[in-house]
Amino acid sequence: MKKLAWLACVIVTLFGVMPAHAQIAHTPKELQHVGVTEHLDEPLPLDTAFRDHTGKPVTLRSVFDGKRPVVLQFAYHTCPVVCGMITTNLAAGLKGVPWTVGDQYQVVTISIDPNESLERTAAKRTSILNDYGRGVTEGWHFLVGDKAAIEAVTNAAGFEYQYDAAQKQWGHPSVVFVVKPNGQLARYLYGLEFPSNDLRLGLFEASEGRSISTVEQLILYCYHYDPQGGKYVLVARRVMQVGASAVALVLGIVLATFWVRELRKNKKSETTKLAEAV
Repeated sequence: MKKLAWLACVIVTLFGVMPAHAQIAHTPKELQHVGVTEHLDEPLPLDTAFRDHTGKPVTLRSVFDGKRPVVLQFAYHTCPVVCGMITTNLAAGLKGVPWTVGDQYQVVTISIDPNESLERTAAKRTSILNDYGRGVTEGWHFLVGDKAAIEAVTNAAGFEYQYDAAQKQWGHPSVVFVVKPNGQLARYLYGLEFPSNDLRLGLFEASEGRSISTVEQLILYCYHYDPQGGKYVLVARRVMQVGASAVALVLGIVLATFWVRELRKNKKSETTKLAEAV
């Protein structure tokens, strides 16, 4: 039975990796309400009430300060394999991002199970923060809520999931969301793994109104988001433009240095001649 449940969960996840418009026409009955409809630039209901891992009442707004972007994930903590793997892989991907959770951005994992226990939630939070490392103790929020609260946020995000009573498991897509500081959805990233580069670029892009370094701007300029693949791809033309600009800059510096040296040499030569003439 556990093997069947695991297989069903994997199949559901693989189907859910694709956006709703890209899924096959004849979806199995168990997966008919599992998928993603992208709601880019749409707001999340930030006043929705949840509880954190300690049981403290909070709203989604408490995660958003209007300054930092947020990575949003939906999961549940009794999932036999896939949910745990996705959350662990998300932590691994974020570990490779130069920015640090709780400093330049926040992360929130919302359980889609209205019966989720606080004990499991707290244990999962501790495990994931240990995986992420960097001494982080705050900034990654694990929230639980009732059915109405969960559906308010999942519906706003276009995240469709379904409970399989026979297997006692939740079928859901494998996707994380990058959200702007004001609560608007900025990017959907799909897969069982989340490359650090995709997460980094998504966070750069979502950081509207936040100052980012010139290097970060160049990195973002060289990449283009592919909505079909749900990934960032390198744009050769832009790389060539940046490369050409860099070559021109280096050449300019070299020539300027050469000219300055020549001017100094000529000035020194003239000074020597004047001294000899005297």
